[in-house]
Amino acid sequence: MNTADLGLPVDVPSTALFTDQYELTMVQAALKAGTAERHSVFEVFTRRLPDGRRYGVVAGTGRVLDAVENFRFDADVLRFLGERDIVDAQTLDWLGSYRFSGDIWGYPEGEVYFPGSPIMRVEGSFAECVLLETVILSILNHDSAIAAAASRMASAAGGRPLIEMGARRTHELAAVAASRAAYLGGFASTSDLAAGFRYNIPTVGTSAHAFTLLHDHERDAFRAQVNSLGRGTTLLVDTYDVAEAVRTAVEVAGPELGAVRIDSGDLLLVAHRVRQQLDELGARDTKIIVTSDLDEYAIASLAAAPVDAYGVGTQLVTGSGHPTASMVYKLVARAESADPKAPLVPVAKKSSGGKTSVGGRKWAARRLDADGIAETEVVGTGAVPADLVDRQLLVELVKSGDVVARESLDVVRDRHTAARDGLPLSATQLSRGEPVIPTEYVHGRSGS
Repeated sequence: MNTADLGLPVDVPSTALFTDQYELTMVQAALKAGTAERHSVFEVFTRRLPDGRRYGVVAGTGRVLDAVENFRFDADVLRFLGERDIVDAQTLDWLGSYRFSGDIWGYPEGEVYFPGSPIMRVEGSFAECVLLETVILSILNHDSAIAAAASRMASAAGGRPLIEMGARRTHELAAVAASRAAYLGGFASTSDLAAGFRYNIPTVGTSAHAFTLLHDHERDAFRAQVNSLGRGTTLLVDTYDVAEAVRTAVEVAGPELGAVRIDSGDLLLVAHRVRQQLDELGARDTKIIVTSDLDEYAIASLAAAPVDAYGVGTQLVTGSGHPTASMVYKLVARAESADPKAPLVPVAKKSSGGKTSVGGRKWAARRLDADGIAETEVVGTGAVPADLVDRQLLVELVKSGDVVARESLDVVRDRHTAARDGLPLSATQLSRGEPVIPTEYVHGRSGS
């Protein structure tokens, strides 16, 4: 796969250096100790949701699969590691032939999750699995945070379209990933052409205030845009006086004007005034698009306004105050020896300070009420209770190193809509509260 598909510069040969140095030094020490080949089970989960969030959204899985496929230590990377004396010659030899050959299971992308949910499970030798920790967490933490913010905004929008337009508010590569996560979470389009190119997301955009300021008169700017893009274009009407701009816009484009965009001021008040003015001018079908530092709360406050679409930038690409999902990647089971037949034993971090983990390979299922609405996230080890066998959440993503579960972004987007609709109504409340359903742990015999 071409690394450009990951949102990477074309001169980046692999994803192998998207990692922390201690991943490699652990491999070196484990190779010397004879423990590197012990079969191990790592799990990705979060201990808590961001404050005030009622559910999380699994996003970035498709990008993780791409990253695993491209995790290769080529000659340039090995030379860099050797010149910096980061690992020894034996480890460099081992890294040179690295190919992930294990299995990955996970919640399907677009699904919702809760504290303790085993969002992703990575199995193989200790050495091959531990190397993937940083890149997996980097992708899942970023994309899931953006998707959760997007999902809340989509709920607040109540079916009105949302436009992602945050590329200028974040790193250029993060912007592409953010567009993908936003589309998954319910946004309809993006302004970022790289995201449109790489992920086939619908793109939109017309003009900024600079285009109006370029011309001697606002009318000249509107006429130039309409002549170029047609009467169905969107004209930006708040560079000078909004009422005068709306009047000019309809005079230039006629009642067939597609939309006007408002980017400043009291959006609730201005939107009502603009709608009344458009109707009086005969432009009853002209839509109103609002932008200007919107988040889910601002969108919700505009529910009664005559707004047809929202453009969201900064708050979306920063996770609306929560730029990470706080996911961790922990060893939960490992073999007693390097013998392929050695049994697995549960392991877990037991330190104080709220950073404990639960040992053992997990399964997860969602218990539903009589109406088919989620009521409990059940996470366990050992045998799955008979009533939950058909409600298991983890699916196979990688088998013996081969990706087996690629999906289109539209499939993932539809899955998220269905998953969110399957939660209690309080899931979409913007007021602070606990996760919308509790997580129940069922402990059986097992590291296996």
